[in-house]
Amino acid sequence: MRISVIGCGHLGIPHAAAMAELGHEVIGVDVDPTKVDRLNAGQCPIYEIGLPELLACHTASGRLRFTTDIREAAEFAELHFIGVGTPIDADGRSYDTAQVFGAIRQLAPHLDRPCTIVGKSTVTVGTTAQVTALAQRLAPAGTAVEVVWNPEFLREGHAVEDTLRPDRLIAGLTTAEAEKAIRAVYAPILDAGVPIFVTDPQTAELAKGAANTFLGLKISYINAVADMCEAAGGDISQIVEILGIDPRIGSGGMKPGIGYGGGCLPKDVRAFTASARQLGIEQAATLLLAAEKINESRTDVAMDLIGNALGDRPVNNAKITVWGAAFKPGTNDVRESPALALAHALQQAGATVTVHDPQAVTTAMTRNPELDYTDDLPASLDGADLIVLATEWPEYRKADPAALVDRPASALLIDCRTTLDPGPWRAAGWTVRQLGRPGK
Repeated sequence: MRISVIGCGHLGIPHAAAMAELGHEVIGVDVDPTKVDRLNAGQCPIYEIGLPELLACHTASGRLRFTTDIREAAEFAELHFIGVGTPIDADGRSYDTAQVFGAIRQLAPHLDRPCTIVGKSTVTVGTTAQVTALAQRLAPAGTAVEVVWNPEFLREGHAVEDTLRPDRLIAGLTTAEAEKAIRAVYAPILDAGVPIFVTDPQTAELAKGAANTFLGLKISYINAVADMCEAAGGDISQIVEILGIDPRIGSGGMKPGIGYGGGCLPKDVRAFTASARQLGIEQAATLLLAAEKINESRTDVAMDLIGNALGDRPVNNAKITVWGAAFKPGTNDVRESPALALAHALQQAGATVTVHDPQAVTTAMTRNPELDYTDDLPASLDGADLIVLATEWPEYRKADPAALVDRPASALLIDCRTTLDPGPWRAAGWTVRQLGRPGK
C-alpha cells in the first residue's frame, strides 16, 4: 500500500520505518524542514534500538521518504497514519489534542478520493467521533474518508520491535471498509499470528489509557512496598520474586525505583484519572490519583536515601555523579525523566552534579542545560563523593567495579533502580545502597 505518516517524532519515525520494512511505500510528513532533510539523508534524530539501520536502509531504497508538504502526502497515499504528539494540556490533567485536529485540518481539504485516516496518538475518549466529523466535513471526498483509531502500545527503547512484532493490535472503527483497510496495512503482522481486536472507537480509546495507567499503578504499588521494606528492614527484591511467581500478578513492570517517566505513562495516568472524574467515577479517580502521588514522591525518597548514605557530609557540599538521563534505557527520550528530576533536585540542594548517559546527553542538555554532562563513563566518576544509578542502562550493570573503584573520592554507590548485583561491587570495595533493600 501507499501510506503516509503525519508527524515524525518518537512515534512517527519508528512507525514509518517499520511500515517500509513491511513492504509499503511510505511518505512521512513533518513541519520541521531541518528534521525532514536529516531523515531523507537517512540520519535519525532520535535513538531507538535498530531504528538508525532501518531508516538508512529504506531511505536508500526509495521505499521511505519525508516531506513538509502535506498536499504531497494526500495525493500519494491511500491510508494516512496520524502520529503527532498529544502532550498534557495546560490544566495538567487532559490531553492537548491540538496537533491531532491541526493535522486533520491540514490534510482533509486535499482528500478528494476514498481513503482511510488511522489515528495512532493517545487521545481522550470521544476524539475519534470528533475527528471523523471534522475530516468528512472538510474533505472533498466527504463520507468516503474513513477514520480508525489504532492506539500504539510501544515501549520506548523497543519501538521498532513492538511495531513489527506487537503482542496485539486494536482497531476502533465503525465500517467494514475501515476494517478492510486496517487488515490490509497490517497483513504481514496478522499473517504472523498477532491477534487483532476490532472494537468500537471509544473502546479502543479507553484501552490505551487503561493499559498505561495499569502499568503506572503497578510501578507505584511496588514503590510503595519498597518504602515499607526500607522502613522495616525487608528485601524488596525477594518480595518481587515472591509476587512475580503468582500468574495473576507477574513480575513484568514490577521494578522498584525512582518512578516512571517518559512521554506516555505520566500524561496517560493523569488523563485517565481526569476521565474517571469526568465520568463521575470518583472512587476510581481517588485510586488513580494515589498512584500519581506515589510516583511524584519518588524523588524525595531518593533524596532521603542519598542524605542517609552521606551521613555527616551535607548534600550541599557533595560532588555527585548521576548515572542516567533518559527516562529508561534503550532511548534518548528525557521527557519527565526521573533521573533528571533527581539530578535537578540534588543541584537545587547545593550539590555539584555531573550526569552521564550513554545515549541521552544531547537531548538532556537541551532540556536541562543547568546541569553538567559527560558521555565518558570512567571520567564521570572523577572526584565524586557519591554515584547515583538513576537509569538502568546495561552499560552500568556491565561496568567493572574493580576498574572504577579508584576514581571517585568515595566508593559510595546508590542504586535507585535496584538493578545491580551488589556482590561484585562490594567485593571491589564499594559501599552499595539500594532502594527497598536496607543493609542488603
